[in-house]
Amino acid sequence: MTQGGPDTVDLRTGVMFMKWTFIRIGAICGFLAVAIGAFGAHMVKENISAAMFANYQTGVQYHMFHALALTVIGLASAVLPATGHLRRAGWAMLTGIIIFSGSLYVMALTDLRILGAITPIGGVAFLFGWISLFLACRGAGSAAK
Repeated sequence: MTQGGPDTVDLRTGVMFMKWTFIRIGAICGFLAVAIGAFGAHMVKENISAAMFANYQTGVQYHMFHALALTVIGLASAVLPATGHLRRAGWAMLTGIIIFSGSLYVMALTDLRILGAITPIGGVAFLFGWISLFLACRGAGSAAK
């Protein structure tokens, strides 16, 4: 293990790298969710149908929920045993944001309804991420009993 500041990487597990990576990705995704939501409220709402704006808002909501989940995954990596489950959870959540929310944004802005066909793929990525987070937490805290 190297000596250093908050970005110190444990070469055996990569735990500190994963912690800071997912906290940073979560922060960036949270920032983008707020910016995209504000853009929608101020620039998009009046130019698209109510149904398309509802799709856009759904994308923003899921984007923010999963940005927060990414931050939690980063924090959890500091206290949970190092397994691949947390890493998979983080990357699945990010994939879900890109595919689920991204397809809803593009569909609302361009009226390309065919993109609705790929939206569920992002939803499955979200579900996989939540299952992976659950698996990462299995048995956590049992040593304290």
